[in-house]
Amino acid sequence: MSEIHAHTTLYVRDTMIDQQVPPLTQKGGVKWVRENLFSSWLNIVLTILSIAAIWYIVSHLAPWFLNSVWNAGSLTECREILAAHSLVGDAGGACWGVIRDRWTQLLFGFYPPEFYWRSILALGLLFVALLPVLFPQQISSRFYIFSAIYPFLMVWLLWGGSFWVPILTMAGFGAGYLAYRVIFPFGGAIAATVAAILGTLLWWLVAMPLINDTLHRIVAESRMEETRAARVVLQETLPAQIEEIDAARNAINAQIAETVARKDEILRPIIAEQVRRSAVPLLADVSASLADLSEQSQASDLAPALIIPKRMFLPFATDRASESLAPLLTEIKAAVSVNITEANLADVQASIAPLKANIIEAQAIAQADPMPDATLAAAQAEFDTIMRQLTSLRENLTALGADHFRLSEQKRAADGLVRNIDTLTQNLANLPDLRATAEQARADLPESVALLEAVPSGSARSNYEAEDLTALQSVLSAEQGLIAADSAVRSTYNEVGRIGLEPVPSSAFGGFQLSLVIGVTGIVLSLPLGILLALGRQSNLFIINKVSVGFIEVIRGVPLIVWLLTAQFLLNYFLPPGTTFDLVLRVIIMVTLFASAYIAEVVRGGLAALPRGQSEAADALGLDYWRSMRLIVLPQALKISIPGIVNTFIGLFKDTTLVLFIGLYDPLGLAGTIRASTDWNGVYWELFIFIGVLFFIFCFSMGRYSKYLENKLQRENH
Repeated sequence: MSEIHAHTTLYVRDTMIDQQVPPLTQKGGVKWVRENLFSSWLNIVLTILSIAAIWYIVSHLAPWFLNSVWNAGSLTECREILAAHSLVGDAGGACWGVIRDRWTQLLFGFYPPEFYWRSILALGLLFVALLPVLFPQQISSRFYIFSAIYPFLMVWLLWGGSFWVPILTMAGFGAGYLAYRVIFPFGGAIAATVAAILGTLLWWLVAMPLINDTLHRIVAESRMEETRAARVVLQETLPAQIEEIDAARNAINAQIAETVARKDEILRPIIAEQVRRSAVPLLADVSASLADLSEQSQASDLAPALIIPKRMFLPFATDRASESLAPLLTEIKAAVSVNITEANLADVQASIAPLKANIIEAQAIAQADPMPDATLAAAQAEFDTIMRQLTSLRENLTALGADHFRLSEQKRAADGLVRNIDTLTQNLANLPDLRATAEQARADLPESVALLEAVPSGSARSNYEAEDLTALQSVLSAEQGLIAADSAVRSTYNEVGRIGLEPVPSSAFGGFQLSLVIGVTGIVLSLPLGILLALGRQSNLFIINKVSVGFIEVIRGVPLIVWLLTAQFLLNYFLPPGTTFDLVLRVIIMVTLFASAYIAEVVRGGLAALPRGQSEAADALGLDYWRSMRLIVLPQALKISIPGIVNTFIGLFKDTTLVLFIGLYDPLGLAGTIRASTDWNGVYWELFIFIGVLFFIFCFSMGRYSKYLENKLQRENH
């Protein structure tokens, strides 16, 4: 082969090169760090600043979390425990004892403790009911039946009552469906829809109360004597049980007093040693400054070693001793670290003179015999054991207090029911006469006098004749007597005839339970209502379009707190006199309407994002309006609107805390109540962190499901 041929012939490899290990900078964590944290000079600067910020936050928060106190019955005890372990000031710890002491109140509000199982069961069944809705492909469609039944079951579990109440409520939808089927062949879809709504409302407002009262009366008539005998037995046995609980509470109170005394006895030397140890280094520093001052002033009466106010060594006033000593001694050092001149000698003497009274005591404490480390550790361990015992005793006392309240309420209810049963026959006999008397008195009342009923009582009525006021008062008394007798009869039949769960009033709801009830109900009801409003806003029918637009704009244009205040104060003015409308129900209605207006705009955005060809394709297939919306348009529009809808749901759930301003005790309201107590006055972060974590869990879960649903729908379309 010539030299030219050797230089021009290409070399072709006939074997593959073995795979080589990639460089260290191009694999694993090093590669990720280079690409994401140190890819450019700006990224490097931001990374360093972020690490510094994270380190600063963690270095300050970590000791606070790690030195947490769980076994304490008050903030004072938390501070005593921290002081016993020399954990004060910046090295202090969180007082999670408030969560251990009040976690049930934060979760359940004032719900009766014996019925906590109902709230927990309702929450568990909520997740079961959501499974076929959230994961339709993994769960059998038969579970949709339970999802449809669950709202009525939840109301029955939480509020109680006879078992037929949720059945009658569901029957209202059956009445509406029957009305729709009857009217549709004659009046079309719109008239049938109106008939369905009216039929449902008539069933709930007219037929259902009559059927409910009739069933209660039938059942009550058959078990009146039996119920009275059972309540009489409770009247006889409950006082003895209450006395036993009182005796047990007195015994536990005595044990708590003994334990507290023992705790104080152990805590005193621990605190004294902690104060001595924290003070000795500062004593030497300030003593040197005072010595310099003595040399400058040549005044023997200004040469004491150190003076610390006596309050620093009083028992239980030293829970923040080291936190207070540092600025105090720094201030003293600043006061004495001056150059003495004839001009300021009198001022320096005047500033130090009040401190000389505690010289001997301060020196005695500073020079006291130190406690060995082993002895101090043993005393701290014994103190911790006593605090755990004290916490356990207080928990037992709280449980006994709950039992005492429950039995007292049972006795009060038994006394009232026996009294109502004994007077039932008389009340039934008196009802016709009372009703006739009240109606006659109202009929005989002149119209001018009847108008006085709208005038507020007090000085506003002082301008009217006494005879008119007396006549009005007699009419009101007669009507109140009728209402009282009728209420006694109804309550007797409802109590005796109830077959189901004991009723719980809405006033007992609170805490995170209240937020869940309002939030979940608002979310479930606002979505379909928002979809209907979005369709109504795009409708070609003038009335439906303008009503939908007006509703959305009015609701969105007013803050939610204003609507809640309207639900609390103004709604009763539009109801018949004497009508009671549950406050929680009013709040749920307002929250639902408010959220539906926002969801309507989110869904309208999804509808607007769809090409017009989708609707035209539905028309070409011969689908009517509702089928085209259900099968073609809405599925695509809702897919586009998922982020906005979930964002509205998250905002709605967090906005449930606004009920605090209308007298309902949500978690934030209960946190204020807890902080107002003498035991936990001064606790802030622990309560708010606990509440924030609970809200974060639910809101984060909704956000993650939204992301999962978006990814799932995106995969199905490819």
